Amino acid sequence: MQMNTPPRSTTTTTSVRSTIRLTRRGRLVLIATGAVVAGTAVAVPLLILGGGAEARPTSLVVPEGWRASQVYRAVDKALALPPGTTRKSLAKARLKLPDEAEGNPEGYLFPATYPLDERTTPEKLLTAMVDTAGRKFSGAPVAAGARRNDMNVHQAVTIASIVQAEAADEADMGKVARVIFNRLERGMPLQMDSTLNYALGRSTLRTTVKDTRIDSPYNSYQRMGLPPTPIDNPGEAAMRAVTSPAPGDWLYFVTVKPGDTRFTADHREHRRNVEEFDRHRRSASASAR
Repeated sequence: MQMNTPPRSTTTTTSVRSTIRLTRRGRLVLIATGAVVAGTAVAVPLLILGGGAEARPTSLVVPEGWRASQVYRAVDKALALPPGTTRKSLAKARLKLPDEAEGNPEGYLFPATYPLDERTTPEKLLTAMVDTAGRKFSGAPVAAGARRNDMNVHQAVTIASIVQAEAADEADMGKVARVIFNRLERGMPLQMDSTLNYALGRSTLRTTVKDTRIDSPYNSYQRMGLPPTPIDNPGEAAMRAVTSPAPGDWLYFVTVKPGDTRFTADHREHRRNVEEFDRHRRSASASAR
């Protein structure tokens, strides 16, 4: 979480919206480990058969949390196609998406390893991803879990995409899901930087007050409820966290440092945690100079 201006009183919903930031969890961990993050230049994980100039990839690995735009670029690169080819192929792919998705595959390009051969096309790859998501998300456990939490499966996928983006690790996912549910139930804006980053086509820790005022349905500082679509493609762990969230009254969380994510229902405690996060970030920045 970042605080770019001096904190103001948060005794009203309006004040909370302008000062409390539930930023993308795991960013510090990902940077520290050099992992690929959403919105950065795509590094395509490929399994290569043979060697030399004629070697070609035999598999494409789609990691949890990649956005659809990243998947499209990865498919183009894996199949040695001109940039933009896979995105353009959506019109003829005839993907079996839920009605609520309205033809947008974001959230349903399931993270997995997909085989490649000389007959592989973008349409076939996208179809395989969406069909895999259909099998994973349409089963009884997901449907029952969605009903228990008063939502449909598409809403569950949307929340899972936020959990995937925000959680520092799998162990935190159930708690992050609970924060989302608690805020929705209390009529609070989600205030997730991951949704802002999606709207702005980026990934960053440096969210500004100006960013929180952008006019976008993905601006969860200004808009109530869920974003109109998933913001990435979640994996099974994130879906399990949403259908069976951890019990708790938490409303806030912040990853103070790698391995130390703190959840609380108390705004003052959260402010202290945020201040500690800021100190760690400043210290890390000074050490890197």
